[in-house]
Amino acid sequence: MSLALQGGGAHGAFTWGVLDRLLEDERITIEAVSGTSAGAMNAAALAAGHARGGREGARQALDRFWTSTSERATFSPFQRTLADRLLGRWNLDHSPGYLWFSLLGRLFSPYQTNPLNQHPLRDILAEQIDMEAVRACQGVRVFVTATNVRTGRPRVFGQEDLSLDALLASACLPHLYQAVEIDGDPYWDGGYMGNPAIWPLIYGCQTADVVLVQINPLEREGVPRTSLEIDNRMNEIAFNASLMHEMRAIAFVQRLLEQDALKEPVASRYKNMRIHMIGDEEGMKALGVTSKFNAERDFLEHLKAAGRACAGRWLETTFDDLGVRSSVDVRGTFL
Repeated sequence: MSLALQGGGAHGAFTWGVLDRLLEDERITIEAVSGTSAGAMNAAALAAGHARGGREGARQALDRFWTSTSERATFSPFQRTLADRLLGRWNLDHSPGYLWFSLLGRLFSPYQTNPLNQHPLRDILAEQIDMEAVRACQGVRVFVTATNVRTGRPRVFGQEDLSLDALLASACLPHLYQAVEIDGDPYWDGGYMGNPAIWPLIYGCQTADVVLVQINPLEREGVPRTSLEIDNRMNEIAFNASLMHEMRAIAFVQRLLEQDALKEPVASRYKNMRIHMIGDEEGMKALGVTSKFNAERDFLEHLKAAGRACAGRWLETTFDDLGVRSSVDVRGTFL
């Protein structure tokens, strides 16, 4: 099967847990991974570890990456208040550091607030992810998406093109960081145009089974009324939009193939994709957009445990569908 990993900042630790559980199961063979933002970091760590030590090496590489991230977060200005800690709340809605940076981001650009273009992720990636190993990995193919600022189009970096800059570009939030320049073009977060990109897994892989690891809730009841609620829902809708479009296209092709509406030689050019999804819709609804900046160890471990549990349940209930049928009603879920 292939994996499609959404981005979502610290919420990517949920995907860490999912991957950790899937890598434990020797029935699972991962052909390729397409990732955006935090999903791209997970994909790169998995591939680097897999190249050096197989499944266990991949698990260890993911552990090291997220542990290093939490250690650096100890010095981050984005910290929960004492009241939030006592009440067990993970959001940073009342964090002075987060609120201050949020205000600055609305008034000034990162070219003014961060003229030296410091990026905390660069050091973590340089220390924890061996890009030579990622590019050399034979067992798992990797695709990473970033958004070209000039053209507004997605760019999918194949394995041979991957670099630290490509990973940083995939996670470049424009209100926080200067655009990442690659080959003369500026790039922002890939989530705007592919969160994650599914089409590389359709055209670049043999398997027809795609497992989406979903960390951005698709639906929420009620109308957002506070500023934070509005920001949160806008973030979710924006970073799910490209996925919805791709799933609509997949559903369209599925329907044509099911109805035998395509004749040879055209029909053989299309693949009837089998779509699966691992996610915790209700659990993620309890988390707001501010918690995506909360990288403290307890929160990341909480998300990892949730991801492992969801992946375990998915294996119990859905494994037999792999290679046979979709376990997700694409039209009912995404259209």
